[in-house]
Amino acid sequence: MAGKLHVEVVTAERLVYAVDDADMVIAPGAEGVLGILPRHAPLISLLGMGEMRVKRGREEDVLTIFGGFIEVANNVVRVLADVSERAEEIDLARAEEARQRALARLRERRADIDRQRAEMALRRSTVRIAVARKRRARPAPGGPPLAEAEV
Repeated sequence: MAGKLHVEVVTAERLVYAVDDADMVIAPGAEGVLGILPRHAPLISLLGMGEMRVKRGREEDVLTIFGGFIEVANNVVRVLADVSERAEEIDLARAEEARQRALARLRERRADIDRQRAEMALRRSTVRIAVARKRRARPAPGGPPLAEAEV
């Protein structure tokens, strides 16, 4: 299995994702985007906030990652994420509500509002919305491709 990656994404609460047949992993590193192919050099890195993609043949699985670590060794990619969810698990309406709440809090000029916390909530909800919308815009595996006008 030298030509494939085993990929695991784990949080403190659960195993979020695991596959044995990945061709490539694209993850939000703390210093920029990481691209991992089979036979990648050993690596341990901090993760940032953003979208993680796992390419498997013509399919692509998408997850959100909100901090943590990534370890790569011997064609195994382990992600120990602070928070993570698969794109299909995201409740788009709930994420949009969280975004609106964060925006409203940031518009307020009261001293008792934790601006840093509101800014982080806005960033998290924005990532969730982007990942969920991207997932919903793709055709189902094996389905007809979207016409250029639909993309």
